[in-house]
Amino acid sequence: MKKTNTHDLVLAALCAALTAVVAPFSIAIGPISLTLSVFAVLFTGAMLRPGWAFAAQVVYIAIGAIGLPVFSGFKSGPQVLLGATGGYLVAYPLMALVLSLVCQHFKGFLPRLAGVILAVAVCYTFGTAWFMFMSGNDLATSLAWCVTPFVIPDLIKGVCALLLAKALESRLNKAAA
Repeated sequence: MKKTNTHDLVLAALCAALTAVVAPFSIAIGPISLTLSVFAVLFTGAMLRPGWAFAAQVVYIAIGAIGLPVFSGFKSGPQVLLGATGGYLVAYPLMALVLSLVCQHFKGFLPRLAGVILAVAVCYTFGTAWFMFMSGNDLATSLAWCVTPFVIPDLIKGVCALLLAKALESRLNKAAA
């Protein structure tokens, strides 16, 4: 299927909207909440070309920063981005970009799963470093609170995002034919 700018723009807008819809619903696990935002970010990376994937997540962050309650727990504003968990949000465009680049170059499931792992590692790296800086906690404590409880759920979200993206891509290709 030949992709047009309109097609990319619509998909990017839908991915930003998906993130905005699922991210506010959360379950607090210590200082970090379990949300479906990681699923939406990974789905964005699996569905869109790199620049569009990055842009979709920048749009999500921007609408939250200007005051729409789209962050975890229906929060919004720049104070969320500057808070202890803001590093995770700021990593979302990079996560989507990393996975999109991998998906653009590799069609097999295992390389794409490796892309999910790399994208999640980017999120954990940026988010945990920022959390440590803002909270004053050491690395071990920060990893115990911010990474360990989320590894398995985030990998499951990544697998689901890859499978859904593959199914939708197949249907979009058939519809365009």
